[in-house]
Amino acid sequence: MRTTRGFKDRYWLHALLFLLTLASTVLSGAEMAGRYLIYDAAPALFYIGPVPISGPFVLDGLRFGGSLLLFLTVHEFGHYVAARLHRVAVSLPYYIPFPFNGIGTFGAVIRIREQVPSLRKLFDIGIAGPLAGFVVAFGVLLVGFLTLPDLSYVDGFPGHDALKEWILRYQAFPASPLSEGGGDELMTLTIGTTPLYWILSQFFQDVPPMWEMYHYPILFAGWLGLFFTALNLLPVGQLDGGHILYALVGPIWHRRIARAFVLVLLWSGSIGFITEIEPALAYWDVPAGQASWLALSLILFLYARRIFNRNGIHTGAAVLGLTIATALGVNSAWIVDVFAYSGWLIWCLLIILLIRVEHPPVVFMEPLTPRRKVMAICSLVIFVLCFSFKPLYIG
Repeated sequence: MRTTRGFKDRYWLHALLFLLTLASTVLSGAEMAGRYLIYDAAPALFYIGPVPISGPFVLDGLRFGGSLLLFLTVHEFGHYVAARLHRVAVSLPYYIPFPFNGIGTFGAVIRIREQVPSLRKLFDIGIAGPLAGFVVAFGVLLVGFLTLPDLSYVDGFPGHDALKEWILRYQAFPASPLSEGGGDELMTLTIGTTPLYWILSQFFQDVPPMWEMYHYPILFAGWLGLFFTALNLLPVGQLDGGHILYALVGPIWHRRIARAFVLVLLWSGSIGFITEIEPALAYWDVPAGQASWLALSLILFLYARRIFNRNGIHTGAAVLGLTIATALGVNSAWIVDVFAYSGWLIWCLLIILLIRVEHPPVVFMEPLTPRRKVMAICSLVIFVLCFSFKPLYIG
């Protein structure tokens, strides 16, 4: 068994990464909230280059960045505490600042310093993070709904004249994004609803549409907490959901379910790929029908070959099945609207290359206790409540 006991955490590094991530998420959160008419009217506290940073700017940023980091911290410390209780060597969380992806971070990770030999220990460590993080994400989302501002909130946005006029006239948000003049349909960042978000939204007034929700810092941070929980609970490889599934059903069924789930994601990604690339190719006078399907077939072949460990029969069957399913899907407006998301092709690539589809073997395969089985079922329910096939897209 490989172990690195005796390591020492570099507390200064963890603290520095936390502070950098907090700063990055605060800046990103305020920029997404985008209430620059409010920010510019307030006295500047300090400047970042020529940009004045005011009190409302910082507060909006903290509402988002503080809420998001609270979720990330509790999620990772759920893993950390469970590992320490089982006497498994583990690092403190490493926060990952990244100011260029819109939300200011790629999350946080802990490092398990030794192989976890026991199935029950693996299960406990794997499930502790999502359960703890979900509680916080749900709480943040609920606070976001409970503190929703009235419709005059949009008055702080520069531009948005058509939206402001609509709200002034009808005292409600429009059903779809409005054009700001020129006749073209407005392209905006749209957040995919999740079952839990939709359920909660039915109990509150002045809930923004999903194409305006990112302007609401706490609400958006809560949604991200839900979706990050769902991503961690994907039932594949060594993600938290993969650990839970492996402990619940064993290696054979884990492999079958994980492969099937990745194929579903590939189907969603393929429909998104075709619906997005064909107009682009047509714009450049490329034979869109032939080129797009040829490119997709090559992508699916390379993915399926890795998923099925270069088994020719299974690879061919997967490519053929996905191609037929994609052809049927792109001809259904409802399927395209609900399931088409090319981003899953990127996620599947990360799964195949880094996370892996199959779970590595565990030395001691004890059966789960009834309490742990109930927790596993709860994690499945949480996954369904938090997952969205189209999480973030321009529409």
